[in-house]
Amino acid sequence: MTTTEEKTAVGPRRPRAPRPGPGRAKAWATRAPLLPALVFLILVTQLPFAATLVISLFEWNALYPEDRAFSGLDNYESVLGESSLRNAVFTTALLTATVVIVSLLLGLGLALLLDRKFKGRGLVRTMAITPFLVVPIAAALMWKHLLFNPEYGLLNGMLGKFGDLFGFEAPQPDWISDMPLLAVEISLIWQWTPFMMLILLAGLQSRSPELSEAAKIDGAGNWQVFRYLTLPHLRRYLELGALLGSIYVVQNFEAVYTLTGGALDTANLPFVIYREFYKAQDYGVASAAGVLVVLGSLLIAVFALRVVSSLFREEGSRG
Repeated sequence: MTTTEEKTAVGPRRPRAPRPGPGRAKAWATRAPLLPALVFLILVTQLPFAATLVISLFEWNALYPEDRAFSGLDNYESVLGESSLRNAVFTTALLTATVVIVSLLLGLGLALLLDRKFKGRGLVRTMAITPFLVVPIAAALMWKHLLFNPEYGLLNGMLGKFGDLFGFEAPQPDWISDMPLLAVEISLIWQWTPFMMLILLAGLQSRSPELSEAAKIDGAGNWQVFRYLTLPHLRRYLELGALLGSIYVVQNFEAVYTLTGGALDTANLPFVIYREFYKAQDYGVASAAGVLVVLGSLLIAVFALRVVSSLFREEGSRG
């Protein structure tokens, strides 16, 4: 037997380090294949953004490479202080709000129509989403040359035929010159309405039909069913459509560049980034504008993710 003195001489036994359990090893084995994708994502997205953030703090113009110097937040003051850049911020907000709100309203109307059962509904749904599948630059070119052109465009041609039919001389406006911002908004609304329709149609199909039938049995009309049952059910889907649409529309460049070239007070922040970077060669101001666009998109994305998570929680509770 071991005596007390021998135990004291040997000293107390050190506790063994806990071995990693099979659950932790399994979790790392599951995550390991994702690490290359995560590293690639960081290299492709975060490092360029960090470089843009650093450049935005410098006075850096490619036309005067020797005058590069640290300027702090001066470039951000230029973006928010100069009248042209401040107008671009206002134009971006106005363009985004108009396109998202009108697209939501039109998408809601289409979703309510396509939620009904009728012959050929599948074909109509497929045709309704085709504008969203068109490449943005191709859609802008189509609106500029096929529809808005004052000489051979379809809109002026329809106005001329309408005037001939009723015996008066119809106006032949130059759509892009006379109403430039509205022309850009119309082209974007045409393209984003199907996206809103898809989201709201999914919301309509997730509601319980028994509630609407019970309400109609109790004497509720179609407007009352829509106001007190359908609209509250679609609230989360309306928020999701508005947030996702805002993320993309606030970054839109193709429509402004193709239709107006940023002229006639239609330049938004993405176009200002292009103009400052490629035309004025002012890397500092262009980077500052880019950082502001990214920060605005991130704020919208945070709200979008919260809405998506709440939708998943609601669906999970129903299941």
